[in-house]
Amino acid sequence: MIFKEIKIYLQNICKNNFLINTIFKTYFDFDIIFIQEPLWSVIQSILSSTNCEGNELIGVPDHLNWIVFSRHSSQANDFPWVVTYINIHLSFLWFSLWNDILNHKDISCISFFNCGLSYFLINVYSDSSQSALKYLKNTEVNIDNVLILTGDFNIQDSVWDLSFPHHSPHRDTLFEIANSFSIELFTPIKPFSTRFSNNVQDSNSVLDLIFLHPNSSEIDNHCIHPEWRLIFNHTPITVNILISEEQVQEKKCSLSKNSKKENCFINELINYIKSINTESILTVEALEAIIQSFTSDIKRIWFKHSKVVNITKCSKVW
Repeated sequence: MIFKEIKIYLQNICKNNFLINTIFKTYFDFDIIFIQEPLWSVIQSILSSTNCEGNELIGVPDHLNWIVFSRHSSQANDFPWVVTYINIHLSFLWFSLWNDILNHKDISCISFFNCGLSYFLINVYSDSSQSALKYLKNTEVNIDNVLILTGDFNIQDSVWDLSFPHHSPHRDTLFEIANSFSIELFTPIKPFSTRFSNNVQDSNSVLDLIFLHPNSSEIDNHCIHPEWRLIFNHTPITVNILISEEQVQEKKCSLSKNSKKENCFINELINYIKSINTESILTVEALEAIIQSFTSDIKRIWFKHSKVVNITKCSKVW
């Protein structure tokens, strides 16, 4: 079986959108970006029939090469603390956001199709009151094939932070949730703190965690990158996940809209349909023969007038 590597980047940006734009420019070779604590701000003004200055559109930074997945909120002080970006070159995997499966503003549940199966990615920010963790504990979710559960869980515990001597009561809850998804906590290749304190009297900590499918230990790698942190509190984390590679179509037949070729195709198609003799359809076998002939003739007419073109990032899906 041939595998394709999906490269994932995750970081709590502490409400600094400059960092997102830096990630777009610097780490463009990644496939998926999980962000916690984005800054929701005015990104542009939109036309309004009641306001001559336009209405403010609140959002997060976007980019032509990335598809943004985030739930929306009508309340100014209730914006989501998780955003996921999918590189457009993965569009053929048909990513979807499932708010009906996990209906919490700080949890992003995203699925994609691969070789006929649905797989799920879960991005989490759990605040100091552990609202997202409590929601996951109290919500029954029946989904299979969770590849990754990751994010900023705001939990200090000696299991994943050797410099922290205590046990958190939230650890067992987190492990129960992970077990319900058939995933396990993964340790990085080389351990580092994931959050650096601005106060010299406070120690650094490990708050950002990754849970993966237990059978993926030989093909996944999980790295913490303190050298990428710059002046920001949270350290970027990367992980590579392998999925079965699908054959991606590179060419297709197409007709330009309102072109002479399109008109010829439509006219020939109409004349062909008019010429079909339906009076001879007296049995099921005769109907099946007509349908088979109709299918092959439609293909013949289509290929006669269409031309082969390369599929690009700007190509329409139809």
